[in-house]
Amino acid sequence: MLTLGGATRIWLATGVTDLRRGFNGLHALIAHQFGRPPLNGDLYIFANSRRDLLKVFFFDAGGIWVCAKRLERGTYRWPAPGQALITLSAAELQLLLSGIDLRQTRRRAWWQPTPVTTPTPEATAAPTPAATVAQCAPPDATAAGR
Repeated sequence: MLTLGGATRIWLATGVTDLRRGFNGLHALIAHQFGRPPLNGDLYIFANSRRDLLKVFFFDAGGIWVCAKRLERGTYRWPAPGQALITLSAAELQLLLSGIDLRQTRRRAWWQPTPVTTPTPEATAAPTPAATVAQCAPPDATAAGR
């Protein structure tokens, strides 16, 4: 089963892709045409010219996955070619695969956490006692009365 983690980036190729390509062909396309590392755990999605067939390229610790989905009727509503690759969220991918036109939807403004960055070795060093005291906030007078 294919499971997407929170750190998995989803890349959608907006142009037409010759989906006769298999593992090696898609690997080469990602590496050379898009300049992206194919084996970093990101998900890459490609469509044919009729937009009724998708292929997904994904690498996990066990190897490379190439999955395909062909519609018996209808087409996928694909973003217009512009940038070679665009990023999607997992929710947008689900909408696209469910037949929802992403151009007809809009994201509502709401709070989302900022991405967590990896600390540098200097930042992970033990803080000095003076630095610890300087980071503490003064006690809140309203919180003490509770």
